[in-house]
Amino acid sequence: MKKFIAIFLAAFLCAADAAGQRPRVAERCFSSEAVEECIAQTTPLLTRPRLARMFAQCLPNTLDTTVPLWGEDDTFVITGDIAALWLRDSSAQVWPYLRFLSRDARLRQLVCGLLRRQFRSLLIDPYANAFCQDTAAMSPSWSTDETEMRRGVFERKYELNSLCYPLRLAHGYYAATADTTPFDTLWIKAVRTILHTMTEQQRYGQSSYEFMRVTDRMHDTQSNRGKGHPARPCGLIASSFRASDDATIFPFLIPDNFMAASVLRKTADIVRQVNGLTLLADSCQRLAATVEEALKKHAIVKTPKHGTIYAFEVDGYGNHLLMDDANIPSLLSLPYIADVPLSDTIYQNTRRYVLSSDNPYYFGGQAGCGIGGPHVGMDYVWPMSIIMQAMTSTDEAEIDQCLEQLLTTDAETHFMHEAFHKDDAARFTRPWFAWANTLFGELILHLIDQGRLAPLQRQPAP
Repeated sequence: MKKFIAIFLAAFLCAADAAGQRPRVAERCFSSEAVEECIAQTTPLLTRPRLARMFAQCLPNTLDTTVPLWGEDDTFVITGDIAALWLRDSSAQVWPYLRFLSRDARLRQLVCGLLRRQFRSLLIDPYANAFCQDTAAMSPSWSTDETEMRRGVFERKYELNSLCYPLRLAHGYYAATADTTPFDTLWIKAVRTILHTMTEQQRYGQSSYEFMRVTDRMHDTQSNRGKGHPARPCGLIASSFRASDDATIFPFLIPDNFMAASVLRKTADIVRQVNGLTLLADSCQRLAATVEEALKKHAIVKTPKHGTIYAFEVDGYGNHLLMDDANIPSLLSLPYIADVPLSDTIYQNTRRYVLSSDNPYYFGGQAGCGIGGPHVGMDYVWPMSIIMQAMTSTDEAEIDQCLEQLLTTDAETHFMHEAFHKDDAARFTRPWFAWANTLFGELILHLIDQGRLAPLQRQPAP
């Protein structure tokens, strides 16, 4: 596996020049005519040359570099410099391409194949967050973790969002194409498995999941001999790890529960309309309703400075954690990832909180400002959070500021990174992080869809 990663990384870097060009056409993993047409049509609208170049490189980055295997029945999407498939990352990496599926049959096959790979992976182990390309392989990195490691599993950190993202992608695929190809018996088995796992993790009974790792990072393992912090059942669904792959402090992770309620309702629609399984659809809707009611009772906290806001994590005992993390789902991303209206008063209060110094993981310095998280550590801002700030803003000045930061913190690579130091953008992590790249491309298309061309065409101050 290490050799494979080294070869893939070398290919990616060698195929690009020092200024950060895309890989040469012959060395791209996959090419989409519809995506290339979009790039050709969009870049003339971006009169800032640097922005046009970054868009042209970032939007196709997942297709260019992270698809070693693709087809209607099986597609494998790596994160970039880690040669494994994360259910979360792979779903998010192809999400910006859904708009092109109706006019690109090959791209539609690619996404269909990813869905089928994800469904099979969930049946291997619904508690795993990442999988090997070879389903018979043992993890090259985490086989010694104290949990039930199965063949084909790369990492077994249970994250609620890992169950949600394939459902979100499935609904997005169906909405974009009306194609029912992926929604066969394998899909139904995956839905039943997800529903069973979510119900178990409401913790009304004994949870079968445990996780411990020998590590020097406390967020890389779970307390209480792998069971984590105690949770009092309240209708919410527990998550042992966050979207950052960091351990939760309190088990009921609020952004993930908002996402779960949203995708369960969308899944119910497909199961009822396409599969005709009323009882299964009703079960999905009941769980969604239970989670939504529990969020109203347990996720809302009154603060003296910011008013009523959403907590980041709770435990059902009345304890709560106030913060936000850059990874999605996050509190900042709720209108993007769930069904929370942008105009929701509690969300707007929460947004002001997480984008302030009262959020312990909001960092600001000479290079830029934004939300980070414990995964990388203090003083590192994640471009993903800046992108999401712009995606959830209606203020043109704020969008301007976000774009300026994204354009000036790439360390002259013309790509997004996982994180950069708040005082020195040249100190960054992960030169090859496809999710952040395609998310940046999605932001530009989102702003164009919204008719917000002014921030995309405004020249920077001298």
